[in-house]
Amino acid sequence: MKGDRVEIVIDAGGTPRTYEVIATKAGRRVEITTGRGIIEVSEVTRTGTPVRTARFMSSRILALVEHPADDHSAGRT
Repeated sequence: MKGDRVEIVIDAGGTPRTYEVIATKAGRRVEITTGRGIIEVSEVTRTGTPVRTARFMSSRILALVEHPADDHSAGRT
């Protein structure tokens, strides 16, 4: 849904850095997958095609915060 957002805070050598992956258009969503020490955050279409992907080493992640879209910002009633 438009409005889905994930914030990723990583340890970048002493200073934390924050990244965001946001579902930018209606019908898109943000998915998180894990495996083999890698966290992958992707913006995907309704059909599951990835539009944008960010990969992070799980040992460097300090926080991963999911902000789901509320029904009002997505245009639903």
